[in-house]
Amino acid sequence: MNIIVCIKQVPSTTKVEVDPVTGVLKRDGIKSKMNPYDLFALEQAFLLRERYGGTVAALSMGPNQARDVLYEALYMGADSAVLASDRRFAGADVLATGYTLSQCVRKMGEYDLIICGKQTTDGDTAQVGPEMAELLGIPHACNVLSVDGFSEGTLTVKANMDHSVYTVKMKAPCLITMEKDVNTPRLPSYLRRKKRGDAEISVWGMEDLPDQDESHYGLTGSPTQVERIFPPEVTEDRECFSGSGEELAARLYSLLREKKRI
Repeated sequence: MNIIVCIKQVPSTTKVEVDPVTGVLKRDGIKSKMNPYDLFALEQAFLLRERYGGTVAALSMGPNQARDVLYEALYMGADSAVLASDRRFAGADVLATGYTLSQCVRKMGEYDLIICGKQTTDGDTAQVGPEMAELLGIPHACNVLSVDGFSEGTLTVKANMDHSVYTVKMKAPCLITMEKDVNTPRLPSYLRRKKRGDAEISVWGMEDLPDQDESHYGLTGSPTQVERIFPPEVTEDRECFSGSGEELAARLYSLLREKKRI
């Protein structure tokens, strides 16, 4: 069973600068970590490999520093890693990101399953995985709670649909996105790190992908644009009132009306 796991490097702090022109996060040089949801996706891939054999390849898109999360995946147990990194990929919305990753998948060759985290903590759209599946023309299931089996080319999963849990059967190749806390992700192995050292990570630019039309990537290939993004203002202004309950209620109501909160 050959599995591709999509992972992403996300900021580990909320204090991230925003480019005033493009409206995208400035990721270079900030402290980062692997997207937490992707840890559950990786662990699910390792469990399936232990049960059915095969390989696990980690795939990420981002600047050169995104190698760190790919090394983490390798030291956790991934067999190989690919980084899609090109300035022309920068500023991509969910559609352009899904398209870029789907092009990488096409270049990677045959696979049985793609696993993604449910969403990322810096975007929270939960759209990239399903968009990849649509672009690749394969079935998918989101919010997966468990993978119950893989037999005769059919994957059986349980998917959380908010008010109910569905059992979904899909023919491979297919894609799933994993919910959080569905397993216990393993830690990177010191012995594996010592053995593999600086393992090779394949780095692909646009010229390495099947489609080399620049209009499909990055800001140019993004139909949605951020009009304005900004951190919330933090103030320590405060007012203290005293009086009876009725007086305080009336003063609070007046203040809320004055500030147009109600």
